[in-house]
Amino acid sequence: MHCPTARKPFNFGAGTQKCYLWSMRFSEILGLAHIKNHLTSSADGGRIPHAQLFIGPEGSGTLPMAIAYAQYLLCANTGGENGNGDKTCNTKCDHLTHPDLHFAFPVANSDSAKSHAVSDHYLPQWREFIREQPYGNLFDWYRSIGIEKKQGQIGVDEAHDIVKKLSLKPYEGGYKIMIVWMAERMNTAAANKLLKLIEEPAPKTVLLLLAEDEELLLQTIRSRCQMLHFPPLPEAAITDALVDRGANREEATQIAQEANGNFNKALDLMLKDSEDLVFERWFVQWTRTAFKAKGNKGAVYELIQWSEEIAKTGRETQKKFLAYCLSVIRQALLMNYRAEALVYMKMRQPDFDLSKFAPFIHENNILPMFRELEDAIYHIERNGNAKIIFTDLSIKLTRLLHTRAAENQNS
Repeated sequence: MHCPTARKPFNFGAGTQKCYLWSMRFSEILGLAHIKNHLTSSADGGRIPHAQLFIGPEGSGTLPMAIAYAQYLLCANTGGENGNGDKTCNTKCDHLTHPDLHFAFPVANSDSAKSHAVSDHYLPQWREFIREQPYGNLFDWYRSIGIEKKQGQIGVDEAHDIVKKLSLKPYEGGYKIMIVWMAERMNTAAANKLLKLIEEPAPKTVLLLLAEDEELLLQTIRSRCQMLHFPPLPEAAITDALVDRGANREEATQIAQEANGNFNKALDLMLKDSEDLVFERWFVQWTRTAFKAKGNKGAVYELIQWSEEIAKTGRETQKKFLAYCLSVIRQALLMNYRAEALVYMKMRQPDFDLSKFAPFIHENNILPMFRELEDAIYHIERNGNAKIIFTDLSIKLTRLLHTRAAENQNS
């Protein structure tokens, strides 16, 4: 695999490699030229809001963009690119060790932090994570610190640390910057504690909140931040980036289409490390068994066994699987109603054809299916019994899959 300048290879099993990202240049961030220009030109003009909210889907680059922007402010870089300001400052930012650059992110208790876990307990792992997977998602982060079976959060202890760090004078006399990744994972107590900080900021303090789902943030926080929306990445940008990392252009083009603007997913697909490959096997087994379960006691028993196996996985895995099911069902509906141009998902199970599954997803069952899957995610987030949740969902799925479309109801 070819690693661009300022990177060195990292072994990733089976002979594949990822690359360490030692410098966060705007030019290294995929696409988003209009956002880069907005951030750098406003900084050059001295227009720097103290509280900003970067909202973008997984794999769109909110985290690398926030780090590059923070470096631009801290090191007095100019001209729309990092590296031409204070040399020592840029070196510190390249290694994510600048004393005035702070991070907060979801965590949970583990062997590294027995109780009252906060981000500072995981800073070495966090720096490693950014260097290896700057476009990584929350599940990738949980796996990297061994808490994938737990539900992390940004709690009130973290909020206390944030307030304390930003109340101190900056070490180097310039800005103090706090990047809060996955800010929607703040619990209510933490969010309320940060609200006062946003309303009454200290001089030269910048708070960057990064989120995928703005609706999960308190309205009082959203209304007090300048919001910047990140679109999914263009297919062309993802294709070029994959080619740069060793894929041939034909393969890169196919992966970029399937990734649907998510560079993290594109990398996982290229390295054959995507959790979607596991989720697809679960989904195919689940739906096939549900088809057989109507009036078939043996198949019902198989569904119960399937539910027990899924219940043994972590709650984050369960939520991601259910989100994957929502995506497959949405794609099946589009295919059923001849909107093939919007169908980007590629199923890799050799004996499963999405076009043959699509007729079973229609106007009479799509809304109930979505409602049941979303309810299951809601109950898992609130620590419901996973075995009961998935068993109940499986039985309901059996009924919904056998619901006839409108044109077939009278036949």
